[in-house]
Formats: sequence, structure tokens, C-alpha cells
Amino acid sequence: MTEGLNFKVKAIAANIRNKREYRNYTQEYLAAKLAISQNAYSKIELGYTKITVERLFQIAEVLGFEVADLIDIKPQGVSHMAKVN
Repeated sequence: MTEGLNFKVKAIAANIRNKREYRNYTQEYLAAKLAISQNAYSKIELGYTKITVERLFQIAEVLGFEVADLIDIKPQGVSHMAKVN
């Protein structure tokens, strides 16, 4: 994986984690909602597991955010915590 792509994958994984923490959800809660183990979910947040677009949509739905919020890789300090209505 190229360095630039690796950065983007890690940034998206960090966005997922940040949104989960914003909602005060545990990894166990998200894993249960996604019907996967907590260990498997943890690997998503660490950027170790490549996720499908379908899984990305599932995560966004559980977190109550748009997919665009999860894949937004603006520099740190610029954050959108908009709720999905």
C-alpha cells in the first residue's frame, strides 16, 4: 500500500473511532450492531482490516452520520459532528 493511501485508510479509521467516541458507544456495542466480534471491529478502527463500501454504510448508519463524514480526511482540528436526521 502506498504511503498516501495508507494515510487515508488510517484517517478514515480514526474518523470512525472519533465518531463512535462522540456518541459514547463502545466497540462492543458497534460490533454487536454489525454482527461481528469486538476484535474484528477493533481491527477496523485500527485500519488493519479493509472494509467494504457496504460495511462503511452500515457503520455510518449505526453511528448516525453520513458516509461522507466518515471519509472526510481534512487536517485534524477540522471536524464535522453533524447528525443524520
